[in-house]
Amino acid sequence: MSTAPMSPATWVRHNLFRNRRDAITTVIAAVVVGWVVFQTLRFVFGTARWEVVRANLTLFLVGRYPADEQWRIVAVLIAAAAVAGLVTGVLTKRRRRAAIADDAPLPPLPFARRLGLIGARYWPALVLLLVLLLLARTSTPWVVAGAVIVAAVVGRLVGGALPPKVGIVLYALPVVLPFVALPFLTGPLGWDDWGGMMLTILLATVSMIACFPLGLLLALGRRSTLPALRGLSIGVIEFFRGVPLVALVLMSDVGLGFFFPRDALPGRVVRVTIAFTIFTAAYVAEIVRGGLQSVPRGQTEAAQALGLPPVRMMALVVLPQALRNVIPALVGQFISLFKDTTLVFIIGFLDVLSVADNVIQQPDFRGQGLFAESLVFAAALFWVGAYTLSRESQRIERRLGVGSR
Repeated sequence: MSTAPMSPATWVRHNLFRNRRDAITTVIAAVVVGWVVFQTLRFVFGTARWEVVRANLTLFLVGRYPADEQWRIVAVLIAAAAVAGLVTGVLTKRRRRAAIADDAPLPPLPFARRLGLIGARYWPALVLLLVLLLLARTSTPWVVAGAVIVAAVVGRLVGGALPPKVGIVLYALPVVLPFVALPFLTGPLGWDDWGGMMLTILLATVSMIACFPLGLLLALGRRSTLPALRGLSIGVIEFFRGVPLVALVLMSDVGLGFFFPRDALPGRVVRVTIAFTIFTAAYVAEIVRGGLQSVPRGQTEAAQALGLPPVRMMALVVLPQALRNVIPALVGQFISLFKDTTLVFIIGFLDVLSVADNVIQQPDFRGQGLFAESLVFAAALFWVGAYTLSRESQRIERRLGVGSR
């Protein structure tokens, strides 16, 4: 039997002012939250001097990438938006065809409703984009943002109009694009000299992509019945979980030079990325191992009764359920990795945190106490990235029914 929805006044009285203790707690919390919000708004729109960010906006975003070569970054952004639109269009069309086959066609969404859903899903990134555009001193960023949006929309429309066989081929584009984009971007400036948010995104993205399969292999190796493989996996996991990440970063940049000739070592960014990858893979391995243990024994027994070999049983029955169960923990580890990339600051890379520290030492801003402004802006960049990852994780969890079925 359904109950009538409560009015806002009834909800407030029932949940916030049910008794004297709840009322006192609500009032104190409201005063504290109100004071924090007031001070934040006062700082952002009143006392803060954002000229230090406006003057160094390019440095925060792309570091010292040559100004006359920044068209390469624009080209990659437009290509990435077009590929994302194409893949989204193909997936949407495939989902609609599947719904029609199941006699449950999806109703078409009005354009305004679709924009509202996109805004609700990506509002932090959209707000940050608007702030960046307002801080820009020229109209070029507005043109670039418009071109990226147009590329995404056109890609979405084209992807939805392609035949199914052609659409399947487009799934390879997100894999191919990085191998084309990285050499294209490193032409005028090697990635050892990159900086700003572009360096952070490179380190975090490559490390996330590489650490997951490595962590998966370590987790499976730890459960192996082969003593050598099991011992090796346990040794790698326990060693890298026990060593501080800052020590690995320093070792990758400085320590390896004591054991190997400098000419024989890969670039600094490659070495640091390997350190991030192996460190995070050790934690991913333990997360995946927990997921494997959460799969009921009856699932494996049923697969064995059907005659599935061990490899297929693991790939088709055990791993899908295990990974589904640990999505929140995996995304939490990826968010931690995204924020841990700021540790490259201690070995001299010009990442976002380093830029926030260096810009206040410029002659025009030295001694003016602008560290709060630059640090708040850097923190906002990281918060938007972390919050977006968290929201996408929750969306995947809802679609897969994590915790509900």
